[in-house]
Amino acid sequence: MKFSTLAVIAACFGSSNAFTAAPAKAAFGVPTALKMSTAVETDKMAALATAAKEARGLAMDSIAAAHSGHMGLPLGCAEIGSVLYGSQMMYNAEDPTWINRDRFVLSAGHGSMFVYSWLHLAGYDLPLEEVKNFRQHHSMTPGHPEFPNSEHNTPGIESTTGPLGQGISNAVGLAASEKMAAAVYNTEDHQIFDHHIFALAGDGCLQEGISSEAACFAAHEQLDNLIVMYDANEVTLDKMAEYTQSEDVIARYNAYGWETYDIDGHDLAAVEETIAAAKASNNGKPKFIKCNTIIGKGMEETEGTNAAHGEAGVPYVEKAKANIGLPEGEKWFVSEETRDFFSGVKESNKKEYDAWQETFAAWKEANPELASQLDDAINDKTMSAEEMIAAIPATEAGAEATRVSGNKIIQDIAKLVPHYVSGSADLHGSTRNYINDGGNFGAGFDKSYSGKNLYFGIREHAMGAIMNGFAYHGLFKISGSTFLVFVDYLRATCRVAALAELNRVSYILTHDSIGVGEDGPTHQPVETVSGLRVIPNLDVYRPADAEETVAAMVHSVTHKGGPTALIFSRQNIEQNDAMDFMARREGALKGGYVAKEETEDLDLIILATGSEVPHALNVAKELPGARVVSMPCMEVFERQSDEYKESVLPSSCTKRIAMEAGVSGLWYKYASKVVGVDRFGFSAPGDIVMKELGMTAENLAKEVASMS
Repeated sequence: MKFSTLAVIAACFGSSNAFTAAPAKAAFGVPTALKMSTAVETDKMAALATAAKEARGLAMDSIAAAHSGHMGLPLGCAEIGSVLYGSQMMYNAEDPTWINRDRFVLSAGHGSMFVYSWLHLAGYDLPLEEVKNFRQHHSMTPGHPEFPNSEHNTPGIESTTGPLGQGISNAVGLAASEKMAAAVYNTEDHQIFDHHIFALAGDGCLQEGISSEAACFAAHEQLDNLIVMYDANEVTLDKMAEYTQSEDVIARYNAYGWETYDIDGHDLAAVEETIAAAKASNNGKPKFIKCNTIIGKGMEETEGTNAAHGEAGVPYVEKAKANIGLPEGEKWFVSEETRDFFSGVKESNKKEYDAWQETFAAWKEANPELASQLDDAINDKTMSAEEMIAAIPATEAGAEATRVSGNKIIQDIAKLVPHYVSGSADLHGSTRNYINDGGNFGAGFDKSYSGKNLYFGIREHAMGAIMNGFAYHGLFKISGSTFLVFVDYLRATCRVAALAELNRVSYILTHDSIGVGEDGPTHQPVETVSGLRVIPNLDVYRPADAEETVAAMVHSVTHKGGPTALIFSRQNIEQNDAMDFMARREGALKGGYVAKEETEDLDLIILATGSEVPHALNVAKELPGARVVSMPCMEVFERQSDEYKESVLPSSCTKRIAMEAGVSGLWYKYASKVVGVDRFGFSAPGDIVMKELGMTAENLAKEVASMS
C-alpha cells in the first residue's frame, strides 16, 4: 500500500479503518468535538516532533563523546522511534519484563544509540549518565544492544543484535512465541496475551539470507502480530545501496505473503497512521512497512551518504544540533516539554497496564493450574537435574543409536517440563525429536498455535534465530534439530545464544561423525564438535549410551548459564551395562566420570566420548591397570571442583590416551596421545569408514601398546 502524506493525514479523521476515505465535512463547519480532537492530535504531533529532535541530539552527543558509534540510523529514524515509544507501543517502563508488553527489536543493532535514547526518554531505568557513557566499560549502553545477561542489564533491550539479519529473524521467533502463548494461556473469558512485535531493520538485514528464510516462515505461519519497519535509506556501508542491490523489496515481501506499506519515514502522521493500521490488521499476514528515510538526517555534511554510517559526523555535531533547533552549547539536552510528554505517555500506559493486571488476576483465580504452569514458564522453573534424572525410568536399552535414545527421552522431558517445545529443519524423521501427542505449531493443515512441534522447513539459519526469539520472549524452552554437519548454517545464531546466555535454547544435532558412512564426507562431521566446544557458554554433550543421553537432555533443560548442544549418533552404540544406570547419569551430569575402574595400580587412563567409549571399555578389559573416563561434556567437567577433577583424572597418572571420531586438537588438554580423525572421511558403509580411519578397539589397543 502506498499513500501520499495528505491521504494518510486525511485518514486520521476517518473511521477506525485508517485507510478509508475521510467523511464529508458538516455543512455548517467542523463539529466542536472534531475541533478538539484535531487540536489534541496537533499537540501530540508537535510533542512527537520535539522528542524526535531531542533524541537526535542525544545520539549525536553520545557518539561524539565516545568518538565511536553509528550516527546514521538514530538520526534517520528518529520519527519512527518517536511514534513507537510516544504513541503506538504498549509498555510499562517501571515493569520492563511485563509479559504482555509490546517488544521492540533493533535488528540494525549498529544504530544502538537509537534505542538507548528512546529507552531513556520513555522512562526506563537507563539514567542520562549511562546514555553519556555510551560504549564505555561496564556501561549500560554497549556498542550493540545486549539482552540482559551477566555482563549487561539494560532494561528494555529485547534481543542481542548486531550480526545483521538476526534481529529481524529473532522478531519472527518472538511473534511465534506470542502466538503460542496466546493459544496455550488465553481463555474464552480472559485474554492475557495480545501484544505485538516490532522490528526496525535496514538494507543490511534484508540482504542477509537469514532474513529471507525467517520472512518465509513468518508469512507461512501467518504471524500477523509482527510488524517490521524497513529503514529504506538507500545506503550501505561501502557504497550507495544501488551498487549491490536492485530488487523491488516491496514486491519481494508481497510475494512472501506479507502485507506491505510504503511511506515517508520522516512524516510523523504517516508513520503514526501506518503503524496503527498495521496493528489493527489481523488478516493472517505479517506487516512490512517501507519507511523511506534519509540516513544521518540533520547533519548536512554526511546525510544521505554512506559516510553517515559511522562516526564521520562527529566534527559537525554542534553545527547539526544548532541547525535542527537544539540549544547552542548544551549537551544531552532534553526539554521539560518532552519530559512532561513522556510522563503523560507513562500515565496512559499505566492505565492499560493496571487494567491488564485486573484481567490477569481474574484469569489466575479462574485457572489455578494453568496459572501455576505459566508461573513456572515465566521463571524458567523446573525440578533440579538430580530430581529429573531420578524421575525418568531406566532406559533398559539394548544397542541403539543415541538419536533413538533421545526420541524416547524427549517424551519424558516434555511431560516434566510443560513449557518445552521442539522443532526441526525438515528432519524430524532422522533426528527423532518429535514430541508425541504434542501437536504441530502454525497455521493451516493439522497445525495450531498451541502445537509443540515446529516445522522450520529447510531453513537452519532462521531456525537458530527463531529459537533465540522464543528464548528472548521468556516463556518457552525450545530445541531445534538438524544433522550435526549442517550446524554451520546456524552457527552464527548459536554464538549469539551463547553470548546472550540463552539457557532456554538447545540444539539436537544427529549423525555425529564419520559413522554416517555412505553419505560421504559432505555429511560426515569431523571438525564440527570441536568447533562447537570452543564457543564460550555453550555446553556440548556427546553421550556414549542411552543413560548418558538422559543426563544430557536433562542438562539441556535445567542448566542456567547458556545453551546446550546435544550430539547424537546415527549408528548403534553398546550400553555400558556393567555400570549402574543411575551412576552413569550422575557421572554424565558432571561432564566426565570414571566409566570403568582399574583393578590394579593405575598406570593408564583412556578418555573417550560418544561412540568411542565402548572401544575404550573393550580395550581396558585386557589392561588391569587401565581406567576408562567417559567425557560427554568437557565444558561441564571443567566447571567441577578441583577435587572432583583430580579424582577422575589424577595428576599422578600422566600416561593418558584419548579417542574420538573427530579432530584431535582439544583432547591434548587431557592426554598426551590422541586417536582422532584429522582428515575428511569418504563414502562407504559406516563400519568400513570407521575401521579405515582407526576408530576401532583394535587400533586403540595398538596405539596404547605403542606408548612407553
